Amino acid sequence: MASSRRQLLCSLQSWLLLLTGIFMVLTLAAQTAQQTSPTTGQDAQTIDRTWQRASSKYDSERNTILSEVRRAANEGPYRADWQSLQKYEVPDWYKDAKFGIFIHWGVYSVPAFGSEWYPRNMYRQDSDEYKHHLSTYGSPAKFGYKDFIPMFRAEHFDPAAWARLFKEAGAKYVVPVFEHHDGFAMYDSGLSDWTAAKMGPRRDIHGELAKAVRAEGLHLGASSHRVEHNFFLDGGRQIESDVNDPQFAAFYGPAHAWVESKQTLLTDWTYVSNAYLDDWLARDAEIVRKYKPELFYFDWWIGQPSVRQHLMDFAAFYYNDAASRGSVGVINYKLDAMEKHSAVLDVERGQLNDIRPLYWQTDTSISNKSWGYIENDSFKSPQAIVHQLVDIVSKNGNLLVNIGPRSDGTIPDEVQTVLHEVGSWLKINGEAIYGTRPWRIYGEGPTKIVEGAFHDTEAQPFTEHDFRFTTKNDVLYACELGWPSGGEAVIHSFTAAQLAGRKVVSVSLLGSTSPTTFDMQSDGMHLRLPSQPLGKYAHCFRIALSRQTPQE
Repeated sequence: MASSRRQLLCSLQSWLLLLTGIFMVLTLAAQTAQQTSPTTGQDAQTIDRTWQRASSKYDSERNTILSEVRRAANEGPYRADWQSLQKYEVPDWYKDAKFGIFIHWGVYSVPAFGSEWYPRNMYRQDSDEYKHHLSTYGSPAKFGYKDFIPMFRAEHFDPAAWARLFKEAGAKYVVPVFEHHDGFAMYDSGLSDWTAAKMGPRRDIHGELAKAVRAEGLHLGASSHRVEHNFFLDGGRQIESDVNDPQFAAFYGPAHAWVESKQTLLTDWTYVSNAYLDDWLARDAEIVRKYKPELFYFDWWIGQPSVRQHLMDFAAFYYNDAASRGSVGVINYKLDAMEKHSAVLDVERGQLNDIRPLYWQTDTSISNKSWGYIENDSFKSPQAIVHQLVDIVSKNGNLLVNIGPRSDGTIPDEVQTVLHEVGSWLKINGEAIYGTRPWRIYGEGPTKIVEGAFHDTEAQPFTEHDFRFTTKNDVLYACELGWPSGGEAVIHSFTAAQLAGRKVVSVSLLGSTSPTTFDMQSDGMHLRLPSQPLGKYAHCFRIALSRQTPQE
């Protein structure tokens, strides 16, 4: 009888333990579900306070940097106002450089699908990225963007090899994206736990690259897309996802609803708190203090009205910091984000129709579909990059060409081939590019550029009748963007009137050891050429002119 009671008691205890376990599992599941439940019903201030609490660990360090920024913004040749910043002049090193390398590399290279906007689109139910994510990784509530970080190992990253490749490509400056919209810092930040130095590769990725780039004699730039992180992951608030979990708020950011305007950023009404802008300013200033980039590139959203005062603070701080070291920095901006004299305009994936008196830049990607690495991509040809470079330089600009490495740190063969080919062309024709300035007109020919951003894939092929001009000292360069089939090239712009009385002393084709025979006629300069081209892509003629006299 006693034995039966003991068995019954043991059985009851087992059932109690089982029920307790089930209750705990259900409770945990309910708590998890609550943590990942949509938060679109929360107001902007509540959402922002959650992010602020999650980021408060670094309040002291952030405030220290902000104090330094605001002091430095008022100590030097510049002040944090547009009238003062209008005094800025673009340095000669940048005008002489002409060609740079942009690098989009981060956690988004792990899924390698869609584009570098994968972290945004994987939380948007109407996107291909969301469907891909569900079928490949599961629900964003169970496997979110953060879960790609351990898979981002960069095990084959060789910064010295990268820097050698960039130098062989003919680049003079390199601009890694230190932080993209996703919020993961690719450098050793003292203001975040979510960095490549503390997670994933556990290396100061861009700190290592900075040393390698400078060891090759190249200029270092830095790109910050941190400001866009304010809204970038807002899709995660509309569905069950880990973006809603407060324990990840320091990484996923405020993720405020993006009240986007298709017309202009002036009518973008997205909520941006002063606390977030302070954090943005401190992070950018930290990059300046720690890595001393000679160029600082911003994406388009710095033009959002709420950002303007902090942007002026940064510009004055950055320019004054460079001046204190006897240098002149460069800031790249897009659209109308900055007063046009205060920095260098950048046209994304596009060009201009004519010479712009103020210096400018185009940034484009060798990849046609993405800035970061994705599988099954398509790529621009070396000829397309060379032609774009020649056209832009003739119009007083630089070309910044982007690459997207794989998550393991290797650069795709297709990309390396393009860079090597461009480098080979520049070894022969760089004289017509580096250190040059625009001539009176940019060029001649029937092919017109589709002006403005995001038109790079709409470009029409150039012909043998398209020339682009540059000049340096007493030399005029004419780059022909096709080889004439009849053995003669005619440059109609080079008449006695256009040359203002200066005589042509000699003409030579860069890369050739023989002088080029020419004849000055009423309709321009006639050049007699071999039937077959000596080089690829574009053919640059060096035209030596008689020395200009003072009265000219």
